[in-house]
Amino acid sequence: MRVLFATVSEKSHLYTMVPLAWACAAAGHEVRVASNPVLTETITRTGLTAVSVGTDHNIHQMFAMHHDQLENEISDWSEPFADRQTWEKVLTKYRMSVQFAYQIYNDSMVDDMVALARDWQPDLVIWDPLTYAAPVAARVVGAAHARMLWAVDIYSTMRSAFLELMAQQPEDKREDPLATWLTGLLTRYGSDFAEEVTTGQWTIDQIPDSLQLPLDVRRVPVRWVPYNGPAVEPGWVREKPQRPRVCLTSGVSFGALGGSFVPVQEILDAVADLDIELVAALPREMSAGLERVPDNTRLVDFVPLHTLLPHCSAILHHGGFGSWATALVHGVPQFMAPIRFADWWSKATALDAAGAGIYVHASQLTAQGVREGIQRLLHEPSFQKSADRLRAEVEAMPSPAEVVPVLEKLTAEHRS
Repeated sequence: MRVLFATVSEKSHLYTMVPLAWACAAAGHEVRVASNPVLTETITRTGLTAVSVGTDHNIHQMFAMHHDQLENEISDWSEPFADRQTWEKVLTKYRMSVQFAYQIYNDSMVDDMVALARDWQPDLVIWDPLTYAAPVAARVVGAAHARMLWAVDIYSTMRSAFLELMAQQPEDKREDPLATWLTGLLTRYGSDFAEEVTTGQWTIDQIPDSLQLPLDVRRVPVRWVPYNGPAVEPGWVREKPQRPRVCLTSGVSFGALGGSFVPVQEILDAVADLDIELVAALPREMSAGLERVPDNTRLVDFVPLHTLLPHCSAILHHGGFGSWATALVHGVPQFMAPIRFADWWSKATALDAAGAGIYVHASQLTAQGVREGIQRLLHEPSFQKSADRLRAEVEAMPSPAEVVPVLEKLTAEHRS
């Protein structure tokens, strides 16, 4: 069969799809990956075939311009339940999300995505949760389609909460910004709206059961296989550390989306006397600004996490999926410093509830808090015990290769 993977032009989103795309290709299926032009070279470097659709968006410039407004009631999706929202709040979230995220990501690519689907006729479209142009194209041509999650599923749960609250409103007060926007797109191509366009005919889920939210969607679990792009394993990584090795990513010191909360120098100084090997993965411009590097710190500008974390006793990061999920795979306790943006806060609270990590809001993070967090993760055995339990849960999930026959069966059932 022909399988089209589609994602917005975020490298981290693409990387979550690559192992399953490889598995589909290895099983003999034709595979294409569609995204904005800026991601074309990154796609081809994975060994997959790229299709450029639309034009490049400016959402990152918008985020930079409005950084101080990012964390507010509009962008906070950390409580996606009807009993924790009001109709006014959830309606505002959808109005703003459609206008300032979904449309910016998708409107420029939808014409090309539909044209690609009409020309290539995919049997199955697998789409990133923010790439609504893909289910639109799938519905237009009758292809089966599924979301592929890289997140705790705040999207389908918030959608369920929204629909439940909307049903409680008087007829003349009901408004559905997401459905209205998608209906307009589908009508343009001679099709009609169905709720499956918002959450897929089924969901390919890389989150372990114990960390996932309760979902109303049909769920196909698949094991997360770390992929960091083209990578070289440094020789020092394989050397057995003489003391506990701790990974620090730039997100902890940066805060979220470039907002600086704790200078990295303060963090390095605060842990300088601990009996650890701190591997600080920092951009070169940040490393160049340091006044001193403690003896227990190794500075690197990049190291593939899937090569480093098997030898680590703890990791500190801001809540990105790659760091979070790779640590799960290797049973590494985590210290997280997220904001209430996207699913970062939900991942942190889920991990804390599972006993495999601790978290603090990025704005409340201090160098002393980092020091104390490292000491807790290293010296309280419950964190490692819980991380080992989650690693076993991840290992028991079906591999991408094992999921391909399931996708074949579901495609036959849903393709029209």
